[in-house]
Amino acid sequence: MLFWILVAALTAALVVILLYPLLRGAKAADNIRAGEAAVYRDQLRELDRDLDGGLITREEADYARAEIGRRLIAVSADEPAQTPKPTRHHRFTEAFVLLVLPALGLCLYLTTGRPDLPSQPLEARLENPGNDVAVLIAKAERHLAEKPDDGKGWDVLAPIYFRTMRVNDAQLAYRNAIRLLGPSPVRLDGLAETLMAVSDGVVTEEARQVLEQSLTLEPDNPRARFYIALSVEQAGRPNEARQAFEALAKQSPSDAPWLPLVNQHIAMNGGAPAGTDPAAPGADPAAPGAGPAAPGNPTQQDVAAAETMSAGNQQQMIRGMVESLDAKLSEDPNNFEGWMRLVRSYAVLNDKDRAAGALKRGLAAFPPPGEQGRQLLALARELGIATEGATQ
Repeated sequence: MLFWILVAALTAALVVILLYPLLRGAKAADNIRAGEAAVYRDQLRELDRDLDGGLITREEADYARAEIGRRLIAVSADEPAQTPKPTRHHRFTEAFVLLVLPALGLCLYLTTGRPDLPSQPLEARLENPGNDVAVLIAKAERHLAEKPDDGKGWDVLAPIYFRTMRVNDAQLAYRNAIRLLGPSPVRLDGLAETLMAVSDGVVTEEARQVLEQSLTLEPDNPRARFYIALSVEQAGRPNEARQAFEALAKQSPSDAPWLPLVNQHIAMNGGAPAGTDPAAPGADPAAPGAGPAAPGNPTQQDVAAAETMSAGNQQQMIRGMVESLDAKLSEDPNNFEGWMRLVRSYAVLNDKDRAAGALKRGLAAFPPPGEQGRQLLALARELGIATEGATQ
């Protein structure tokens, strides 16, 4: 009831504001001539005061009095001839403002609004946030304000901050989680990615140190090894960067979703990507990863084309391979390994929206109650992909 009382009060206030100029407009012009006559009479009195004070001569006073008198007579002569004009009303406009606008607003609200929805103050929304990410974040922040030493809370909130591009908050959350729960490859990699996001994709010295710490905990961590190789590439040392990328390609499974991106960087630094045909002209049989092309890897023709492409075109080529896998899964969704690869590939390409979409489609084919569905959800959490709404 309070809501409708507020709506009625706001509507009435708006109608008054809109009608006031229409009702006042005709009356404002009625006293114009009366005002002019009063001004001229004031000028005559002021003229007499100036003459008495010796500010003007009598001749000047007579001349000015004659001019003011002429104007006063002209105004006064017109007054009797004038008949009061009836007040003009804008009947149609007033009816429109008074009746049509409120009715139109009410119909619009009943069509698009939810008058049946009960009021839900902030306290209630925090208790039952549903899929509202903003409310979930607010709830977590309020909890951490009360219990700042809750390491698990910081650990959960850090990737959410990162996905919503609150990188400074994400950096603080990762540091708190590491301080309270200890370093882990996932936390250290997340902190490194946050530091890189702050520096517009540059692997800074601090980010490199964090990645090296991650490698001491998990020497075969592909994400940390990729970013360290990328830091060497950004430092302008292509030979070292190529060797680092080739070592990563050699240790990676043939169907690893990050392998196309690694191959791209190998080609950019003058190497032969893993999976090229050893019988092809110019191929090195001893090159890391030489052998039959694995599914999802570039063909020899792709590699030759990549060597002549710009960085932007190479990125488009990699995306084209991932999109090709996406199209195949749309035709045949009963491919669990394919969905795992697709989600990872979009995550490596930093396309979180498509990764979340691929996750949702994969869960439609392999529901969460099953083992394969649980593996997909575990992969999403590992990669920092939002799972809210993916199971709906």
